[in-house]
Amino acid sequence: MREPAFWYRPRSLQSYALWPLGALYGAITARRMLRRGFDAGIPVICVGNYHVGGAGKTPTVLALTKLLRELGETPVVLSRGYGGRLNGPVMVDRARHDASDVGDEPLMMAREVPVAVARDRLDGVALAKSHGATVILMDDGFQNPALVKHASLIVIDGERGLGNGKVFPAGPLRAPLAVQLARTDALVLIGDGNAANDVAAEIAKRNKPELRARLKPDAASLAQLSGKRVFAFAGIGDPERFFRTLRASGIDVARTRAFADHHMFSEDEIAALAAEARREQLTLVTTEKDLARLRGREGVPDGIVPFAVQLEFEDAAKLRQLIGDHLYRARERRFGAR
Repeated sequence: MREPAFWYRPRSLQSYALWPLGALYGAITARRMLRRGFDAGIPVICVGNYHVGGAGKTPTVLALTKLLRELGETPVVLSRGYGGRLNGPVMVDRARHDASDVGDEPLMMAREVPVAVARDRLDGVALAKSHGATVILMDDGFQNPALVKHASLIVIDGERGLGNGKVFPAGPLRAPLAVQLARTDALVLIGDGNAANDVAAEIAKRNKPELRARLKPDAASLAQLSGKRVFAFAGIGDPERFFRTLRASGIDVARTRAFADHHMFSEDEIAALAAEARREQLTLVTTEKDLARLRGREGVPDGIVPFAVQLEFEDAAKLRQLIGDHLYRARERRFGAR
């Protein structure tokens, strides 16, 4: 879906009109979040959002994958496979699956980490454990009570924040903020903006850590685009963030085109993008997630450059200590319960 503009306005008639629906939705979600989940038997680390749309969960999951491996763990990502047709449980296989099967994010992440896709998260846990998982990394699912979460890291974009602070559909929040804050173990604040400063202050009041991070462009992507004028397109939660990242990296962005999150490009759309790029002698560039949806499609032109990024934490030692502590406590509680 494409986020409505009024979600990011402080006062709007649409938001006030939808407030009763938001209050009802929020009350249902808040009650649901109170349920006791199933204990997976191994630590579960959830990377989530307070709101709908993108904020940087996927780069955070991949950064945690690297850290967990450094700690001697075998992480497996658990995803619902949003946008894919397979209910699962199934391990993503890039040789036989495409985005229409398992979703774009699982397909992209599967290059670096095993990914289990399952609509039923309990089935996904069993599959992940059968593939040797010592830790499950939940991609999203913070508001879902199916599993006990031993650590919940919430990702927020520092420039976008939480919009008008109202619950869907009046605003972007998935549940009342107070309920979500109470279940947060750490806040991951991406970028240099100050739109999330109020949330960070609330987290600090609860003596929970704030981790600041930035998206760092991949050197190979920068080299491919050096000296070129580009036509950037993206169908992600926040396309404008992608365009800002390109410009901040010194890329000459001549044109941009934004699509809705998880947009499945038609052949006509692909052809139109390619024709416009040829006409103005521009290089097409998109996100790795968008390229995952284009993979294997008919009519996709050669030469589309994926702009890869990695998440870098300002205080990597703080993150390492946080994750190590949560893993220790999760296992200590389980051992003590025997």
